[in-house]
Amino acid sequence: MRTNLSFCVLAGLGLALASQAQAATVTGSISSTLTLTAACQVNGTSGTSGLNFGALDFGTQDALFVTADAQVLGGGGGAMSILCSAGTVPVIKVSAGLHDGQSSGGTRALADGSGNFVPYDLYTDAGRTALLAVDDTITLPTSTGAAQTVNLYGKAVGKAGLPAGVYSDTISVELSF
Repeated sequence: MRTNLSFCVLAGLGLALASQAQAATVTGSISSTLTLTAACQVNGTSGTSGLNFGALDFGTQDALFVTADAQVLGGGGGAMSILCSAGTVPVIKVSAGLHDGQSSGGTRALADGSGNFVPYDLYTDAGRTALLAVDDTITLPTSTGAAQTVNLYGKAVGKAGLPAGVYSDTISVELSF
């Protein structure tokens, strides 16, 4: 029995010494990285194509109207909103519409699909004196990471002989940054 007890004591002592002999510390590090690319949102939406820059709604007018004013409204019924990464310089290019030059009295035109056109123009001021021509650009201040408001205004001009109907146009817009 003494032999067994001695053997157990020696085995326990051996295990204790072995675990101490094998204990060690290894140190190192974990490398962490994150790459951010410049990005923008238009009216709260991200993407690279097909974004909705807003709507220019001249409302309902009678066919004998003289002029109708409107503002481009983005999401939520307010002016267009551009949010870009800090340090970027957003540039909005307002390109051609589907019916540009189809009617005298404006550089752009709304069409009814039956060959009738209502001329209109875009402006960068509420007084509608600063014309925004086809392919003109609007350069915004360097972004701080906060949304910037872009106000665009429209003025449609009535003309004799326009039949009642729904007139529309689609303008291409590009945002670079």
